[in-house]
Amino acid sequence: MIDINESLMQVLLAFIVAGPLLGAVAALLPAPPGLKGKSPEQAVLRHGVTVTGVVLVAAIVLALGFDHDHPSKMQANTDISWIPALDVRIHLGIDGISLPLLVLTALLTFLCALYSYFKQPEGPSPKAFVALVLVLESGTLATFAVLDLLLFFLAFEMVLIPMYFLIARWGGEGRTRAAWKFILFTLLGSVVMLLGLLLIGIKAGTFDIVALATDNGRSLTTSVQVIAVLAIGIGLAVKTPMWPLHSWLPDAHTAAPTVGSVLLAGVLLKMGTYGFVRILLPVAPDGFRTFAPYLAALAVVGIVYGSLACLALAKQGAKGDLKRLIAYSSVGHMGFVLLGIATMTPTGVNGALFANIAHGLITGLLFFLVGALKDRTGTTDLDTLAEQTGAALYGRTPRLGGLLAFAAVASLGLPGLAGFWGEMLALFGAFDPAAGLSRPAYLTFTAIAAFGTLLTAAYLLAVVRRVCMGTVAQDAPRLADVQTYEFAAWTPLVALTVVAGLWPKVLLGLTDPAVQQLLAGGTR
Repeated sequence: MIDINESLMQVLLAFIVAGPLLGAVAALLPAPPGLKGKSPEQAVLRHGVTVTGVVLVAAIVLALGFDHDHPSKMQANTDISWIPALDVRIHLGIDGISLPLLVLTALLTFLCALYSYFKQPEGPSPKAFVALVLVLESGTLATFAVLDLLLFFLAFEMVLIPMYFLIARWGGEGRTRAAWKFILFTLLGSVVMLLGLLLIGIKAGTFDIVALATDNGRSLTTSVQVIAVLAIGIGLAVKTPMWPLHSWLPDAHTAAPTVGSVLLAGVLLKMGTYGFVRILLPVAPDGFRTFAPYLAALAVVGIVYGSLACLALAKQGAKGDLKRLIAYSSVGHMGFVLLGIATMTPTGVNGALFANIAHGLITGLLFFLVGALKDRTGTTDLDTLAEQTGAALYGRTPRLGGLLAFAAVASLGLPGLAGFWGEMLALFGAFDPAAGLSRPAYLTFTAIAAFGTLLTAAYLLAVVRRVCMGTVAQDAPRLADVQTYEFAAWTPLVALTVVAGLWPKVLLGLTDPAVQQLLAGGTR
């Protein structure tokens, strides 16, 4: 680690949040002639790579300068009065909970920009595409860095418009309907969430998340906490997405461009679960305890439902779309995250945070691979891939087939890879939930969730068998194997999946002290 003073840390965090927004504005300006390269389109895509690359470097430096001996302490604090009448402040800071999500967001956005530079998205002007991706990055990074309830809401909403346009303008078949479904679901959830945030801020006399977490709900009556958790929880559950509020997700993923799917699965879904941990658990613990068993029940229903939907799509002869299947798998994986949070234990919450990062790495890789497969074959339909094109990827494109198999076994939770630890810790947390929660009920949830892991293995292995294995048809068209730029975009995800799986302390060493303090009564 490197020694960086607090002032520089503050500047780095402010730049990480605001830098992409400034880059988005610059992307819409005319490029100087000397920077246009072969074409203006290439220049603006290169601009996107540059901005996201600089933000990633800043995030890495911030992580290296982070005081890893005290990860429960809020660091890189900036606290400036913004709206004095409402005590709303521009309050930024990071701890062991938010830092991994910040770095993950910067990494995935950079990899998406790099991929888009070599594989230019089909659609309108690249200027608008790059600007929207940068606005999306800024809003996501701000969500994980702000420490004020109203700023959190603004950042939470900031990502909706760019994702809507990425789906509606650069998406595939059914993109208009999918984009409208996405925006309507998330906006309706957000309206309810805003009411809950205002209720907490008004009743507690402050919107400062650190102060509210330190107070640990003592200034809020139980009835206020219950109402606030219900209202805020609905908005967060839509974004997560939690069954039965998930129905926007498969359509959005199926229609979205590759980059849109990677960012949607890799970072946007994490915003909802982060809100549960950052806001509801410490700010309204009594209200959260009231709903925790119901949250756990819906989580395990989502695990089984998502897996059964994937099995139906993976079935031989079914009209299954590979992108849609991976989208439904996210419903199941995020179910484990919600189950871990619903245990209200350090073990379960640490598992949820670990599973968040693992899902971002693995599912981001899966969507990259499926996008590459569609570029080569023109389809993501499983029947077409398996039969009409003779898609025995091991024989035709061994590297692409091997990577797809790797991502599949990582997603099913193979020990030694990142997908294992989060789900296992969530199950351990459910086996022994927090005081005041019904252990028999949670043991039932544990058993159902464990059965869901078997279903996950079944559908992912079925996909690998149908797409990767078999005899190459003699008349099958020739496919290009993994290209250099694809290796560059995917290798970090593969490496981090292995590192996190073999050395889970990399993440747990950051999250555990912060979670312990958060559950004990706030963050300093």
